[in-house]
Amino acid sequence: MMTRRRVAITGIGLVTPAGLDVASTWARIKAARSCAGPITIFDASGFSTRIAAEVKGFDDLPPIDDRKLLKYASRAHRFALGAADQAIADAGVRPTAQDAARWGCVVGAGMMTIAHEELAAVQRTAAPDGEFVASALLAEPVANDVMAFSRSLSTAGISLLLRRFGIRGYASTVHTACASGGQAIGTAMRLIRRGLADRVLTGGFDSMISPVGLSGFCLLSAVSPDNDQPERASRPFDLTRNGFLLGEGAGFLVLEEWTSAVQRGATIYAELAGDGNSLSSYRITDSHPSGDGPIQSMRRAIADAGAQNADIDYLNAHGTSTPMNDRSECAAVKAVFAGRVNAVGVSSTKSVTGHLIAAAGAVEAGLCALAIRDSLMPPNANLQQVDPDCDVNIVRDQPRAQRIGMALSNSLGFGGSNSCLAFRHPEDTAALVASGR
Repeated sequence: MMTRRRVAITGIGLVTPAGLDVASTWARIKAARSCAGPITIFDASGFSTRIAAEVKGFDDLPPIDDRKLLKYASRAHRFALGAADQAIADAGVRPTAQDAARWGCVVGAGMMTIAHEELAAVQRTAAPDGEFVASALLAEPVANDVMAFSRSLSTAGISLLLRRFGIRGYASTVHTACASGGQAIGTAMRLIRRGLADRVLTGGFDSMISPVGLSGFCLLSAVSPDNDQPERASRPFDLTRNGFLLGEGAGFLVLEEWTSAVQRGATIYAELAGDGNSLSSYRITDSHPSGDGPIQSMRRAIADAGAQNADIDYLNAHGTSTPMNDRSECAAVKAVFAGRVNAVGVSSTKSVTGHLIAAAGAVEAGLCALAIRDSLMPPNANLQQVDPDCDVNIVRDQPRAQRIGMALSNSLGFGGSNSCLAFRHPEDTAALVASGR
């Protein structure tokens, strides 16, 4: 029987509210310092929630020398380009004319919309008194700007990445809300396993910190209204939690076929070992109280990795800080791990970064790889009183020093899409390969 192609993580790039690169993001995650603060991107004074976790100083990202590319790049696209640049540089390999067709690109992208400043320009012209006048819209430059329209498309991000790096192989964008980044990475892994690509640039990016994004989440009562204590707003698994903290950013990985990575002497953070998905089909915004959908995705990821429950040491939980979903996820953790649930460390790094929506699963995948590298479970910030329904083995306040043989990362999306990724320590994978498995 043919041995399955294994997949190595050889590059990581992060642009998050916690920092503009991997080192600064990881440092703040370990310090459990919230990135929340008042919204500065637009005037949010009329909203019930006026706080978010913004990416600060992103104009300080290394410049991109492709002026035409930048014309089509929105704020969120800049996050993606910055994180992808880091991942490619970290991997120490990039597409060439000879192998560009063997590179793939799979991206989790959010709900792209017209930029706030462009929306404001339309409002000033076509609805200055609150009443929309269609004929006035035709006179507004934004309405006749092909670049503004192109920036708003959900496929714009991957188009910019393909241009930036000259990738000529399989390319796809995943849109499954909060599961997008995780499912994109899982899809990229399967491309390499099936021999359809040798290397894949994969990840996710998003920014819904806009009047449109914020208003929708406020209407759903999904975001925390703790405007007076923003640093406490994201408190997954805490009894007093009252909604998530909206964030933004991007995370990208370079994946490559294991043997190739070893032969070229690449630094391997971890093996991307398993991918599990399910559909809850319960409510648009909630998982079933039993944890049914997440149970399936976690079990499938473990099985796909050829692992057992006893192999899992750490779970980066979806942990949004919403009452229903935290309980549902913890019910799933208890069901999956049963008698050894207390042996699995659990934390939600959204307690620091906020919820990055389509980028969340990608950033958290990178954090899992870093946790394996450093033998360090990142802490869950802001946990003061544990909800009795969330009584799993939560890593609180401080990082937990422990070798992590395998880790899982959950991404549970609005609409019921559930993603779970499994990661294995590279030393353990090397031992499996040496034994012929």
